[in-house]
Amino acid sequence: MPPAAPPEDRSHWQTLRDLLPWLWPAGEPGLRLRVALALLCLVAAKAANVLVPIAYARAVDALAPKDPVAAALMVPVALIVAYGLLRLAASAFGELRNAVFAKVQARAARRIALAVFVHLHALSLRYHMDRQTGGLSRVVERGTRGITFVLNFLLFNILPTILEILLVAVILWRMFSLTFAAVTLATIGLYVVFTLRFTDWRLRFRREMNQTDQEANTKAIDSLLNYETVKYFGNEPHEARRYDESLTRYERAYVRSETTLNMLNGGQAAIIALGLTAVMLLAARGVLAGGMTVGDFVLVNTYLIQLFMPLNILGFAYREIRQGLTDTEAMFTLLGEKQEVADRPGAPDLAPGPGALAFEEVRFAYRPDRPILKGVTFHVPPGRTLAIVGPTGAGKSTISRLLFRFYDVTGGRILIDGQPIEGVTQRSLRAAIGVVPQDTVLFNDTIRYNIAYGRPGATEEEVVRAARLAQVHDFVMRLPEGYRTMVGERGLKLSGGEKQRVAIARTILKDPRILILDEATSALDTRTEQEIQAALREVSADRTTLVIAHRLSTVVEADEIIVLQEGRIAERGTHAALIAAGGLYAEMWRRQSEAVAMAEAAAAAQAAADLDQPRSERAARLGGADRPQPETGAEAAAQARLAASPGAARLPAEAAEPAIEGLERPEP
Repeated sequence: MPPAAPPEDRSHWQTLRDLLPWLWPAGEPGLRLRVALALLCLVAAKAANVLVPIAYARAVDALAPKDPVAAALMVPVALIVAYGLLRLAASAFGELRNAVFAKVQARAARRIALAVFVHLHALSLRYHMDRQTGGLSRVVERGTRGITFVLNFLLFNILPTILEILLVAVILWRMFSLTFAAVTLATIGLYVVFTLRFTDWRLRFRREMNQTDQEANTKAIDSLLNYETVKYFGNEPHEARRYDESLTRYERAYVRSETTLNMLNGGQAAIIALGLTAVMLLAARGVLAGGMTVGDFVLVNTYLIQLFMPLNILGFAYREIRQGLTDTEAMFTLLGEKQEVADRPGAPDLAPGPGALAFEEVRFAYRPDRPILKGVTFHVPPGRTLAIVGPTGAGKSTISRLLFRFYDVTGGRILIDGQPIEGVTQRSLRAAIGVVPQDTVLFNDTIRYNIAYGRPGATEEEVVRAARLAQVHDFVMRLPEGYRTMVGERGLKLSGGEKQRVAIARTILKDPRILILDEATSALDTRTEQEIQAALREVSADRTTLVIAHRLSTVVEADEIIVLQEGRIAERGTHAALIAAGGLYAEMWRRQSEAVAMAEAAAAAQAAADLDQPRSERAARLGGADRPQPETGAEAAAQARLAASPGAARLPAEAAEPAIEGLERPEP
């Protein structure tokens, strides 16, 4: 991939310089040959085009010769045939040029778009947390279209027109006098200067149009992606108002842009008319003086009209080129974004191993004034499970991001099987780690595609096996389209628990040596959670497992638990040892236990109150007489306890969350 100029102080010339290597690709002689042939066709087309007026003028002169019979039979026919052939050649060479160059143009646009797409995936998590998806997609879309505009107008309009102007100036000079060439070039020069200056002045209105268009598009996409949130709060009028504010700014910028465009067109027309009149007056004087023929008068007129026709397009072409360069510039600016986390030159892949994990005095800060980890050290032997708990902001989620190398540590080091992760390729590192995140986002595709995303190319049997282990196969088979069911954008057609099980299935399919469970069962109901926990215990049996926990009941069986507080390890040990120590972990456990007890008591009290009411009143309050009701207080209390907790140590998220001050939420 040719390097792009840095985003600072980028000019249109830099953008053109960055674009040229894509049109002359190294190692592809076929495409280079096409470029050379296209240039030859361009020259041939313009050479034929400038000869057309000469043949036409000589035919006019031949129609009034001293020997009318000979002219009528010989000269005009030959000249008219030559005129027709030259026009055909000019058109044919032009079309051939377009056909030959089309593949070069399409290939360049495709490869640049692909390079931007790949580069965006290579940028750090920090960049993507700050970006706006709608605006970014519009930048890539307009940039790709801008490349086509630049190539079409610059190579097939501006450069051929410049070549034709030079050829015509030489012909007028040699056939008549320097005055004709000077007046013609002066007119064209004035036209070009006026066009460039005026277009530069009005370009700010076009930039404002782009900016407001991008802003409106970003707001629209952001609102539609958060459709449910908009509905929850009934904020459709608010969203429509925000969108309309952007559209109003776009409308104002559009009106200013179009008005100034009309002014530009009027100025260009005046310059063309002035130049054409001046040259025709010179030609008429030459005819009257006997130094020029009527055919010469026609020749000069034809040349000027032939030149001014592409000049008429020149203003539009220049505007499109400037706009295309502006759009392409934005896309090349993306290519110029620095890759914060990059592989070292010649970095090897992560060597195979059992999956031993070690953090050694790891320090990290998202910003210099906000340290997150302050010297964290722990070791996880192969096949063992380490749980990480602690209050919000302690750094639990940061640990998983550093392990995936979304960021580089600012101090210390992380090792997998004795290999520092900053010394191996990111691709091989991430291939060795699997994660089941708390917030699962799926692709807008089928269930099978989302499961197979863990290992593209997996067989149907492997996908089904992973789905069975994740307790999702039976659910999928009950769907009318089975594994071909579309999940909707971000998986919105599935429930939270269903999405989580799909995420677990694709991680199982990936078969990593290190497994990260980031609240992997937080979105599941109690019964399903027990089944998933059993499946996860089976899956993680021979893998090094890192559990980031909110509900402490999910980490009871961990080989070791570390409690993070303010970026440091405050406590570590087994569940029993930490409870016996009576420290921070024991306090967190006590609060969660109290929350469960309160939930059970409230559920039991509600059930008892229901029994004191007539069945018809209870049914009406619960939404219908057909709803099953518990017959006894004992049955009601048992159902309440089952809903609140599947076991003495298991806690419901909805009960535990309000009672625990500052337990982990996903960090920004």
